[in-house]
Amino acid sequence: MNDGGLAMALGTMHFGTRVGRDESFALLDQYVDAGGRWIDTANCYAFWNDPAGASGQSEQVIGDWLTARPGMRERVLIGTKVGATPAGDGTEGLSAPVVRQELRASLTRLQTDRVDLYWAHKEDRGIDLAQSVAAFGEAQAQGLVDQVGWSNHPVWRVERARAIAVAAGMPAPSAIQQRWSYLHPRPDVEVEGEDHPYGMMTPETLDYAHENPDVELWGYTALLTGFYDKAGTSLPPSYDHPGTHDRLERLASIAQAHGAQHGQIVLAWMRHSDPAVRPIVGVSRPEQLTSAVEAMQIELAADEMATLDA
Repeated sequence: MNDGGLAMALGTMHFGTRVGRDESFALLDQYVDAGGRWIDTANCYAFWNDPAGASGQSEQVIGDWLTARPGMRERVLIGTKVGATPAGDGTEGLSAPVVRQELRASLTRLQTDRVDLYWAHKEDRGIDLAQSVAAFGEAQAQGLVDQVGWSNHPVWRVERARAIAVAAGMPAPSAIQQRWSYLHPRPDVEVEGEDHPYGMMTPETLDYAHENPDVELWGYTALLTGFYDKAGTSLPPSYDHPGTHDRLERLASIAQAHGAQHGQIVLAWMRHSDPAVRPIVGVSRPEQLTSAVEAMQIELAADEMATLDA
């Protein structure tokens, strides 16, 4: 995670739709001024916010911001995704033609000549995995993509993709992105709002990254859409179990000791974990971003991490 910036990524899912252009520019400026580098987006963001179902607004706003800020492209790292945009009765998938076409469309919207991290957004078992791996490797060979990551895939598929890449003389995918937070749902029930069958990070994911230190973990929905500190917010039924209640008590104790918000301790916990998980923090207001940045400065002692993890 040592990229010279904050150990978090700015989530921009709603930039250009629910978060207006001017507000998006201001948040991006604030993030960079605070030392942030990684910006996380996707080609499908945010079709569900558009009356016509159009997508690409987040990438377009980021591209406009980069163009309006000469020299900014060299100060930030951009990750975007392919594979989840609606197409026909399903999604676009991860075939080689789609990966090639959508990468160029993303570069056009982002107004840049490269992507620092290109993610396979969701599984596509209708396409041979080797075809998808080769398409991402081709993009790297062309200098259009620096690193490749796999989002919302089971660990065995990530390992198989890495093996295919290495056997073909291509760089191995170096990042996994899944949903992750301090509180966990029961493993035997459907998680409300989670539409990826393998979108939840598991102990196996953590173990895999621990044994493969060249693989970085990214966690989305880190703050459970504001649950930890937003009054009146409740958890889905899948989180209603004794472990949740015990963890909330431990979290409250550590937060009180630091004079911090509960969500700030969650972000600090992710940064201090072994392996560390880079939180993707989606914000719509300056104070939310300020809180997240402050969380990156909180130092948790070994005994505090042991209390949180017990």
